[in-house]
Formats: sequence, structure tokens, C-alpha cells
Amino acid sequence: MAKYVSLVKIRGSVQNAQKLASALGNLSTEVAEYEAEIESSYAILGEYDFMVIFDAPDRNAAFRASIAIENQGLDMQTMEIIPIEAFANLVQE
Repeated sequence: MAKYVSLVKIRGSVQNAQKLASALGNLSTEVAEYEAEIESSYAILGEYDFMVIFDAPDRNAAFRASIAIENQGLDMQTMEIIPIEAFANLVQE
């Protein structure tokens, strides 16, 4: 499985923090429909509001999982990531 990170922004203003937390909690169920699995998620300070790290079998599944997350009223930028060790092996070849 490949690993992806999504930087997430909330669309509009947050009216109810509990409702937002519930929507974020539902993400695991939403992305599981596309064979993806959320590894971890974080609230962050700065330009983005949250960071979601997830695994998906391929880019198509990652794309579909990203759309499922955006359907929760979130805007996001998703990128494929690899561990530093794997990167080091790539550049040594």
C-alpha cells in the first residue's frame, strides 16, 4: 500500500466544534469504502486546519478517498509520501 498525506482546510466557518469532530471521526468509514485506511490525523496551526495520513492500494483509491473527505465539507491537498529510508534507496540507485 502507498501512503498519502492530506492537508485539510475547513470550508466556511465552524458553527459547531462537536459536529466538526464528528465529521472528522466519520472519515475512517468514508475512506474505507475505497480500500483506504486512515493511519492518523492531527489538528494543526497555520494555513491548514488538519493533516490526515492514510494508506491506499493505489493512486486511484487515494483519489477516491480524497473525494470522500472533501464531501465532508473540507478542502484538501493530497500528496503521496514515502519513508526517508525508501527515498534514500531511490537516490542511491
